[in-house]
Amino acid sequence: MQTKAFSYLFSISYFGARYKGWAIQKGQPTIQGKLERVLRFILGHDDFTLLGGSRTDSGVSCREGFFQLFLSEKNDFSEQTIAAINENLGGEILIQFIGPVRRDFNLIKASKRKIYRYFFTDSAETPALHAAWLQPIFKKLDLGRMNEAAKIFQGNHDFSAFCTPSPTKTDFEREILQCQILLSDEIPYKNLADPVYYLEVVGTGFLHHQVRKMMRAIWYVGSGQWDLAEIENRLKRPSQDWEKIPPAPALGLVLWGVDLDHE
Repeated sequence: MQTKAFSYLFSISYFGARYKGWAIQKGQPTIQGKLERVLRFILGHDDFTLLGGSRTDSGVSCREGFFQLFLSEKNDFSEQTIAAINENLGGEILIQFIGPVRRDFNLIKASKRKIYRYFFTDSAETPALHAAWLQPIFKKLDLGRMNEAAKIFQGNHDFSAFCTPSPTKTDFEREILQCQILLSDEIPYKNLADPVYYLEVVGTGFLHHQVRKMMRAIWYVGSGQWDLAEIENRLKRPSQDWEKIPPAPALGLVLWGVDLDHE
């Protein structure tokens, strides 16, 4: 139970390529670890608790996420304070102050929908430097077939065959509200290659490596390696001893947004 008297909500964005994900890991650079170090420096104490709304994997970036900060003493978080925090975060992490929230506000429960996008291309002329932003696929892809594959994931399913299971987790059912492949016209992506595609997945929650394994399966269909039944069968019989699907590389994946109920 949280005992600190004051609770504040922030938005956060970050380029995740050099970080080992959100959560603190001993001896590893993480988003939460960097953020907590900077907060200790700027606030001048460590009497705070930080709660992240999304625990992204190593290498995954975030366009818009949220975190909650609990403090024992009130802080108005002036523009100067936020500017000092961002300066010390160094540019790869950026926060914005939303405002105070009720102490019983629960960021995890308030996150109603999460939107992920995975950017990729089948262009043979993509410079290697662009791999920080999108994943090159070295086979020609069928956009129509990939969209058929993406639609199969919509609805409530057991995603045991499309995640990296944890021994402490027993519930693998998740709801996908929307899943589609689109052509990107977003800057900087549209200037990196032609074409640039992205998988957009909207859901109420996700399992470890779920989006990246879904992406890999859709590539298999788009390149002709799988037919649609391969995905359908894994969703219908998730506990069967299926061959493991490797997750797609992390660098193409972005937590694009979170629909938050914080009233």
